[in-house]
Amino acid sequence: MDVGLKRELEDKVRSGERLTREDGIALYESDDLAWLGGLAHEVRTRKNGDVVHFNVNRHLNMTNVCTASCAYCSFQRKPGEKDAYTMRIEEAVKLATAMESENLTELHIVNGLHPNLPWRYYPRSLRELKAALPNVSLKAFTATEIHHFETISGLSASEILDELIDAGLESLTGGGAEIFDWEVRQHIVDHRTHWEDWSRIHRLAHEKGLKTPCTMLYGHIEEPRHRVDHVLRLRELQDETGGFQVFIPLRYQHDFVDMKDGKVRNRLQARTQMATGAEALKTFAVSRLLFDNVPHVKVFWVMHGVQTAQLALQHGADDMDGSVVEYKITHDADNYGTPNKLTREDLLDLIRDAGFRPVERNTRYEIIREYEGPDPLRRETPQAMRV
Repeated sequence: MDVGLKRELEDKVRSGERLTREDGIALYESDDLAWLGGLAHEVRTRKNGDVVHFNVNRHLNMTNVCTASCAYCSFQRKPGEKDAYTMRIEEAVKLATAMESENLTELHIVNGLHPNLPWRYYPRSLRELKAALPNVSLKAFTATEIHHFETISGLSASEILDELIDAGLESLTGGGAEIFDWEVRQHIVDHRTHWEDWSRIHRLAHEKGLKTPCTMLYGHIEEPRHRVDHVLRLRELQDETGGFQVFIPLRYQHDFVDMKDGKVRNRLQARTQMATGAEALKTFAVSRLLFDNVPHVKVFWVMHGVQTAQLALQHGADDMDGSVVEYKITHDADNYGTPNKLTREDLLDLIRDAGFRPVERNTRYEIIREYEGPDPLRRETPQAMRV
């Protein structure tokens, strides 16, 4: 990138002018990661100061049985297949309540698209989970799942959301987005929920007062222009609804080994390379710079590794997700070396070690507790980049 274009982009960012599609593509073409990260860090500091948000949550996948066979997915199983499972609601409640003593604040629920489970299973599961954990926010179901519920119930998405909200739903999850551009999507997604229905369902959720995350699966067969297009579609929807709280870039994972049945389910990996750490940091930085209307960018440490997650906090991210406990969707694929769980103390240490001040939040990004940051008198203690 020539000096003149760099200066033009810097001026746009610092004046608050909205970046264009062409600007986003140019940012991805830059090989100056230090400059790009520094510019994104300016924006995250302007929006969120020296804070890194986290929460104490548990991921819960009540079934891995799925009608779809998405090319990147190692989680799904077909009915009757070895290791296919579907939890009884009582079993899901037992798993969820196992963390109650750790002041759990959020339950994050994503499932396969089960062909035989009745619609009533889903609102009933939320009601029983909420009864068991009345102070825990239920963040449940992708837009893809809501679309599936329309099919199996005969109800509209609006009616489905009303019933789920009445049962205790406080937020959708952001999954099912992957990459919206059909040029890529037709090769990676094996279900019928595409941009039109994904955006329709999130728009409805926002109209009903829910705040939701939005995501992007990157680092597979897409190109930077597809990532830019994806973010700009979400940015336009955010202009309309204001309902997205956080953007989460999700790093595509290879299916290194599935020791349970010996199968490699990822059909993309023969022709893909996973994103490097530098590519991940660039994706966070460009996303933060393009997303002028979404307050937070989250790094999901399970998919990026702990050290890359810490570095992402210097490249635009201001949220490190949570304790997680178990994330089968990734750990069924990658054997990547990330732990199943980080405790509250682990998260505090990681955030401070990266030079930031930890703030515990709930699902709605309301502050639960603020903690001391790194000790400024200790020279060996990292500090956030100053801007």
